Amino acid sequence: MPDVQTLVNELLFKLKKRKIEGSHATARQTAILLRLVISQQRIPYTHQAAALIDAVKAVGEQLVAANPVELAVGNIVRRVLHIIREEDLSLSTVAMVGLNVSAVSDDEGDTDQDDHPVLSAAAVAAASRNTLRPPSLQTLLEDLPDSAAVPHTSSSGDDSEGKSKSADKSSRSRRLKHDVIEAVNELIEDISTSHEQIAEQAVEHIHQNEVILTLGSSRTVLEFLCAAKEKKRSFRVFVAEGAPRYQGHLLAKELVARGLQTTLIADSAVFAMISRVNMVIVGAHAVMANGGVIAPVGLNMVALAAQRHAVPFVVLAGSHKLCPLYPHNPEVLLNELRSPSELLDFGEFSDCMDFGSGMGSPLLHVVNPTFDYVPPKLVSLFITDTGGHNPSYVYRLIADYYSTDDLVLQRKPAPVN
Repeated sequence: MPDVQTLVNELLFKLKKRKIEGSHATARQTAILLRLVISQQRIPYTHQAAALIDAVKAVGEQLVAANPVELAVGNIVRRVLHIIREEDLSLSTVAMVGLNVSAVSDDEGDTDQDDHPVLSAAAVAAASRNTLRPPSLQTLLEDLPDSAAVPHTSSSGDDSEGKSKSADKSSRSRRLKHDVIEAVNELIEDISTSHEQIAEQAVEHIHQNEVILTLGSSRTVLEFLCAAKEKKRSFRVFVAEGAPRYQGHLLAKELVARGLQTTLIADSAVFAMISRVNMVIVGAHAVMANGGVIAPVGLNMVALAAQRHAVPFVVLAGSHKLCPLYPHNPEVLLNELRSPSELLDFGEFSDCMDFGSGMGSPLLHVVNPTFDYVPPKLVSLFITDTGGHNPSYVYRLIADYYSTDDLVLQRKPAPVN
């Protein structure tokens, strides 16, 4: 098996050189790498969760610094940290329940009297703490009676008791890693199937004979529209071409190949065509904690046109795109500039140089931003893999997926002796 640091360096190289782009790809690769980091991490008998958290943060800091624009990387790192904290809390709850049951048995001398009511209440409490990962809970609840069983007194005294405690610590260490890895596996599965889960809701939002407008190219939007077509919905799609990369051309070809009636328009024609549109459906690069959206350049113009004509503006985004940060946070890089060659050939650009000054300084500057920021007031609805939500509800989703202790991905400096 390759060394973990080697795999970390490979992903760092891909992020820095833009060999891997897009929220879906970066989120999945990050989750897979962190799963490997956790599986190969040796954790001590004490402070096991802290050791895993420190290891994940060490890798997470490097990944985020490699490409700050790909916010999905930081999202997944924080999701994994939240998973570690939740699984550790669940195991601690089970251990406390076991101690309570033992105390009741010693005091009352009757192990059969109230065991089941106590375990039932503890199971409910544990389930309420971790509703996001049912399979892990199922495993936890199945093992609850064993971990909460009444310990038997041994004739070997303190030595036997010490060995038992050591075995319990070792078992809990393995149990924590096992539960965390299982939860990360579920996270990877959720990322991989987010397109399908969002597409399943298409028939609830797209109705017969509607006109849908989108911009650029998004796999999530493609699957969403095609899912509605498969449910015998008849509608037309207007696709703004998404200059300067013209990703809308690719989406239009895909839609036509799937049998959808498609009209390709220029980005500048959005305001002229919006009055004929029933709904705007677009993808997103990231959804911020305030409900704002970082999206491909040009979408803010589309959102303003939709608001002006009272057309619903719907954003499709998997849960891995939910970012717990706000746009004003200093660690959030809202934009990056792409190559000027997407707007102007270098041969044409050389004709705009001022060689008379002797310095060859350009008279023409080319700015090619990648993203737009759409404020939450322009968004009508978010459709995620967990259902449809208003922008004002994003904060609640953020609270379910992330811990406040992990919003800043920086390890605490080691104390100086």
